[in-house]
Amino acid sequence: MSHKVLIVDDNALIRHSVRACIERNTEWEVCGEAENGRVAIEKVKQLHPDVVLLDWQMPVMNGLDAAREITRIDPSATMLMITLHDSPGLTADAHAVGIKEVLSKSDAVVDHLISSLRNAWARS
Repeated sequence: MSHKVLIVDDNALIRHSVRACIERNTEWEVCGEAENGRVAIEKVKQLHPDVVLLDWQMPVMNGLDAAREITRIDPSATMLMITLHDSPGLTADAHAVGIKEVLSKSDAVVDHLISSLRNAWARS
């Protein structure tokens, strides 16, 4: 079964790399991309993704604030966060707003992304 993924990051290169990783290694469909949390919320309303992959620090609206709103409008969406600023405090805040897992961009994220996506989806 194909799952729809929305990629949210203010860096176009990161979005492209994550899209390529997902498309090469899974049967999942990347249904859209967003450059900030506000656009992500609109895309969730339009596209109804199964999984939303959020960056933490973005202009206009960060990933935590977007996750709060996404949880409210689509509680069935599975959310993961990728960030350069991983910390126990951020992970706790992320879990509190419904994000299943936080991945560090500095920890070979490509190696962990696919297994984290599958694991988070299986737990939802």
